[in-house]
Amino acid sequence: MLNLVFTTMFLNTLTPKFYVALTGTSSLISALILIFEWWYFKKYGTSFIEQFTVNYLSPLLGGAEANPADSDDLPVSAIEQPVPDCKVWQNPLSLFRGAEYQRFTWATGTEPLTYYDMNLSAQDHQTLFTCEYDVGKLDYEAMHIAWRERNKEARIKTAKEILEKNSECASAMILLAEEECETILEVEKQLKVAYKAAEVNYKRSQSSQHQNAIHEAIYRRDINVLVYIKRRLAMCARKLGRIREAVKMMRDLIKDYPTVNLFNIHENLIEALLELQAYADVQALLAKYDDVSMPRSATICYTAALMKARQVAEKFSPDIASKRGLTTAEMNAVEAIHQAVEFNPHVPKYLLEIKALIFPPEHIQKRGDSEAIAYTFFHLQHWKRVEGALNLLHYTWEGTFRMIPYPLERGHMFYAYPSSTESADRELLPAFHELSVYPKKDLPFFILFTGGLCSFTALLAVLALQYPEPMDNFARSLASWLFLPIGYVIDKLEAFLPSFVLT
Repeated sequence: MLNLVFTTMFLNTLTPKFYVALTGTSSLISALILIFEWWYFKKYGTSFIEQFTVNYLSPLLGGAEANPADSDDLPVSAIEQPVPDCKVWQNPLSLFRGAEYQRFTWATGTEPLTYYDMNLSAQDHQTLFTCEYDVGKLDYEAMHIAWRERNKEARIKTAKEILEKNSECASAMILLAEEECETILEVEKQLKVAYKAAEVNYKRSQSSQHQNAIHEAIYRRDINVLVYIKRRLAMCARKLGRIREAVKMMRDLIKDYPTVNLFNIHENLIEALLELQAYADVQALLAKYDDVSMPRSATICYTAALMKARQVAEKFSPDIASKRGLTTAEMNAVEAIHQAVEFNPHVPKYLLEIKALIFPPEHIQKRGDSEAIAYTFFHLQHWKRVEGALNLLHYTWEGTFRMIPYPLERGHMFYAYPSSTESADRELLPAFHELSVYPKKDLPFFILFTGGLCSFTALLAVLALQYPEPMDNFARSLASWLFLPIGYVIDKLEAFLPSFVLT
């Protein structure tokens, strides 16, 4: 009871300035926590306090770990799941660094490619254009190092030095075409020279491919170089307006090298055929490649939706459709749009120009923001060319989300949307781009809590500063109210326990 008396006397001696200082300091601290939490959430997509509590404090306090055997009985959000490694894919329509990406850098002063993206390209080039039996071959060993060189000028210098020693090194010519040439015409000219050298190497290794494993690996390397160069030459022809020539080259590649499917050449072909408005050929390609046994892509899904929308979009009216209902053709088009949106929900905002478009990266995360950018960058013009297609997309795409189970534990037409796409896209896309995130994350509890705490303590500080006497009386009354139940409990304990126990 004596401690309670001393506490009451201490509270009675406090001045209004103390309460102003207390509430002001509390408001400042909570504001700093709120700012940090908000920054951490925008950068990493999660709450720092929540993550720290789950990862560090919970094990120390003896928190039970989720039992893997029982994970099937729990919702996805109720168990702690490790983030799976995301597989990124080469962008089949990637631009040329020297002739296209570099011009963006000159114009804006910003880099359109991230180091992570460029490093993946270097690994791809090492895998495709070299093999394990190139040890001892100075030109291939030098190119193996050149692809990993971070400095552009150093890469170009190394490639030129290699060509001085071996004028038939096709991979060195590829590097110069990709990074040094400043126009598409220069790129095409350089690639044609590289193609002649690659063809000689390919014919040489083709004749001896079945002798042993070494010759087989060299043959695979040479065929990868040849197909890569011819595909890039076809892309040059497409960019220079020689679309029929580009289509023929792509068809020849698919016909002559059916086993080489690393580059997804059919997606290049679909885009070129759409430019020619050869819609029957596009439908035939979709019938061949829109197969459940093959990995889907935004190009396949959204092109299929465009083809079905093309049949009804010109005469489609949402007012008329709401009165009479959808026809069979309109229903098929809407279902195709819903299927495409479920596969990649980021694309519609770019197609409808709700969200700003940037240069596509060299690699994409399927179903992610990077794939949406890459698809829209090349296909927006095809949607605009089909009259009414974007209007149909505008009125129907959001209906997709009413059919997807929440919280995305399973999909409707596809497997559940992977939660790991966001982390991969953050690495692939430049920092100046505002990442599109799906599903839209709710603000964590601790951001809301610190925001409320900051606002409440700031209000108390202002009231204590403006009205010191009333707030002082209010604080004393509140303290006495809070101590009433404590005093009541102590009085009851004194009646039953000896006095020396409570002293």
